[in-house]
Amino acid sequence: MITSDQLKDIKERTAALKQYLSIDEKIMQVEEEQLRTQAPGFWDDAKAAEAQMKKVKALQGWIEGYKEVNNRTEEVELAMELFREEMVEESEVDDAYARAIAAIEELELKNMLRQEADEMDCVLKINSGAGGTEAQDWASMLMRMYMRWAEANGYKVAVANLQEAEDAGIKTVTLELQGPYAYGYLKGENGVHRLVRVSPYNAQGKRMTSFSSVFVTPLVDDSIEVVIEPARVSWDTFRSGGAGGQNVNKVESGVRLRYQYKDPYTGAEEEILIENTETRDQPKNKENAMRQLRSILYNKEMQHRMEEQSKVEAGKKKIEWGSQIRSYVFDDRRVKDHRTGFQTSDVGGVMDGKIDGFIKAYLMEFGAQE
Repeated sequence: MITSDQLKDIKERTAALKQYLSIDEKIMQVEEEQLRTQAPGFWDDAKAAEAQMKKVKALQGWIEGYKEVNNRTEEVELAMELFREEMVEESEVDDAYARAIAAIEELELKNMLRQEADEMDCVLKINSGAGGTEAQDWASMLMRMYMRWAEANGYKVAVANLQEAEDAGIKTVTLELQGPYAYGYLKGENGVHRLVRVSPYNAQGKRMTSFSSVFVTPLVDDSIEVVIEPARVSWDTFRSGGAGGQNVNKVESGVRLRYQYKDPYTGAEEEILIENTETRDQPKNKENAMRQLRSILYNKEMQHRMEEQSKVEAGKKKIEWGSQIRSYVFDDRRVKDHRTGFQTSDVGGVMDGKIDGFIKAYLMEFGAQE
């Protein structure tokens, strides 16, 4: 049975959320934004109209989220009153409290996602590290983990580029995840993931260590301005491999985009290489590749801003992109995040996509700092 202090706590957290999220202001704002959608000729500019509808939907999402929290908290208060009058069982009060806590924590977590890019879809790229078949198998396991997480959370996933390995696993894959706050939730997955297990590909049954890197960038849409210099863009085409029948290999539908990038801040130059074999339509693949390029360039600007911010706020813990972030030790039944210290013994659950605990721990520790 919950205590009066626990009821007081969730009521205070609910009230705090209303203040943090400026719910009253958002209610007035959504009314104003909805009026704009009723203006004559609103749909004449489809892109502008879509951006406006997205803005309205985002505001409504915050309002509905707070209403859910407030309703759950009121249900707990009512359940406690009914319990005192012996009209409900103790278990019913506890169940109501559990639902309220879950709703509060979900909205508190979402409140950590305040950056402009957090609301966007994302591109998630996995590269196998050194180690041959074992590392390539590990990369495919990570791909499955993220696809299962996306499926469980209602995100749409498209495989933009997949290069399968000769024996088992994959060399690299690029996934596009579409849905609210996809980038915000997955940005903490950026870095090197380390696997330790008895390898099924080792004849002596030795314990082996493998690495795969994960890169997560926001998927920039047409409403965000990103400068791409046409003179720095070049294209190659190739025949797509893999399953799909002979037609896949007869037509050069695969595209390879090369962009000679020059950092506007440091002057350093690098070649950005993007491959896309998502469809059998070459123009569509080119369009998708350009969209990924825009996302990468946008992300580079974001990283620069983060670096500048970290110089000003030198006392904050710095997060190095590309560093080893998590270890998956199968024999010891342990998955541990080295940044937050969060760990679990449910290795099977994690590999089936149950990574919300890691996502929450990362956002609660680093989200506010960003």
